[in-house]
Amino acid sequence: MDPFSVTDRERTRLAEDLLDLLAREGVPPGAASALHTRLEAAYREPGRAYHTLGHLRDLLRFVDERAARATDPDLLRLAAWFHDAVYDPRRNDNELKSAELARSELLLAGLSRGRAERVAGLVLATRDHRAEDADAGLLLDADLAVLAAPRALYEAYARAVRREYGFVPAPLFRRGRRKILEGLLARPRIYHIVPELEEPARANLTRELAALR
Repeated sequence: MDPFSVTDRERTRLAEDLLDLLAREGVPPGAASALHTRLEAAYREPGRAYHTLGHLRDLLRFVDERAARATDPDLLRLAAWFHDAVYDPRRNDNELKSAELARSELLLAGLSRGRAERVAGLVLATRDHRAEDADAGLLLDADLAVLAAPRALYEAYARAVRREYGFVPAPLFRRGRRKILEGLLARPRIYHIVPELEEPARANLTRELAALR
């Protein structure tokens, strides 16, 4: 099974969890159901191989397992749902558009401007992966947790990313991918809140980088 796909049971669980989350935020059931439908459709768009409901499932699980470290776990969960809602590998403003979508959708659903802006800010932090606080750090660590995955899963992730960039000729893709991996390895630290992921992530990145060269 594709590790970045979801079973029917997982898809149902994701829907139930989001509806419960929106109910806690005071969103009426009809509006919550409509918002879920739009977000699920975004993650199921054709052309996505890694940025799918499976990635969202894994990110939410990561947050849930470490919710005690967060100031506001529910806002983190909302940010997770929106963080890749807009994803087009041909564009360089996906994070900005996802943040704008979060702000507009959550305001429309009835959240306060402060909470909507906070979610949008968390989503926008995924653009350059700089964390201003622990909640942002936890979301960013969740987003990059796949880098520290067991080798087989990491390699499946790398292949899925290549499929998403299938329109890019191989030499150009390798050049761009090398630049990304080198940038990650050059950071003093990749993870903000979960440092135990650092060593396996660097091993995976180094191995892929060597193969690309």
